[in-house]
Amino acid sequence: MQSEIRSGTVQMTAAMLISGTIGWFVVMSGQPVSGVVFWRCLFGAISLAAVCAVMGLLRPGTISLKSFVIAVLGGVAIVLNWLLLFGAYGHASISVATTVYNTQPFMLLALGAVFLGERITAPKLLWLTLAFAGMLAIVEGKPATTEAAGGYGTGIAMALGAAFFYALAALAAKWLKGTPPHLIALIQVSTGVLMLLPITDFSAMPDDGQTWSLLATMGVVHTGLMYVLLYGAIQKLPIHLTGALSFIYPIAAIIVDRLAFGHALQPLQIVGAIVILLAAAGMNLGWTPARLRGVRTSSISEPKGPTSPGGSFRTGTSGGARPRRSSFPAGWWWRHRCVRSRRRGSRAAARSAACCHHAARPACPRA
Repeated sequence: MQSEIRSGTVQMTAAMLISGTIGWFVVMSGQPVSGVVFWRCLFGAISLAAVCAVMGLLRPGTISLKSFVIAVLGGVAIVLNWLLLFGAYGHASISVATTVYNTQPFMLLALGAVFLGERITAPKLLWLTLAFAGMLAIVEGKPATTEAAGGYGTGIAMALGAAFFYALAALAAKWLKGTPPHLIALIQVSTGVLMLLPITDFSAMPDDGQTWSLLATMGVVHTGLMYVLLYGAIQKLPIHLTGALSFIYPIAAIIVDRLAFGHALQPLQIVGAIVILLAAAGMNLGWTPARLRGVRTSSISEPKGPTSPGGSFRTGTSGGARPRRSSFPAGWWWRHRCVRSRRRGSRAAARSAACCHHAARPACPRA
């Protein structure tokens, strides 16, 4: 069990680190966003088709027609998500776009309430409010260099749109329980190839090996390998650990943006990013005020012995744990002795048990 968790942790960490670097590949490719997404889908489809073939998932009857249609609709949403997210990099920075993009759990919360009838509880509403406040802080903390161009607000809006379409794709995945996830991913990227084929400008294809290597890496590594690692980790890890490790992605993206392009978040943007990530963590991990108070109380309280409420045991003696006569609880133990005595048909034994240690004990409960 522990080895499986360690393996899943390594896989999830690798998947999130890979995702955190995709912004660098998008920017360095120098290609139009639609072209980047098309080639990512094409190379990703080739790699995922090989994975599905090895796993035996390409046999007829593996997926029903209804599930296939839902997977295609999810593919439309995931491709629109990539188009908007990659487009947001050019208007805002990778750091800002990725942080705003992490409002996706709250988009999914709203969609779940509308389409699945899921209840929005008070703690979830609290995290939603905090995330909205963090997003406002990021919007107000725009740097002066992007104010003249007017593209900063567009980048924020595109990142929010990307989060919305990702939530739609996740909602579609909820209706695909039991369908192999690698096959779902293959259908989604194949849908992207068909969607973008008519609008891809093949006359402006890259003419150098470096650009092709960047595009191929986004398809094979950031799509094929990342999906394999991600789904492998999800199958091995508990939900709370999966949610916690998913925040490696935005942190890695912020670090890459800083090291590669020198983009530093403004102070108000840093505050907004922390608030959004904290709210998303609370949402994913199911934090509630009562739960947080319980964790704090349990961490500072002294452990008690295995007694009933109000009771105390003396330990460390040769005979093991035994009741302390001066403070032994007058309750369940004596009633238990009395009931056992009655079942044996010995009322005399019950009276003897009731007075063996103290002169006054509670009366035996009546049957």
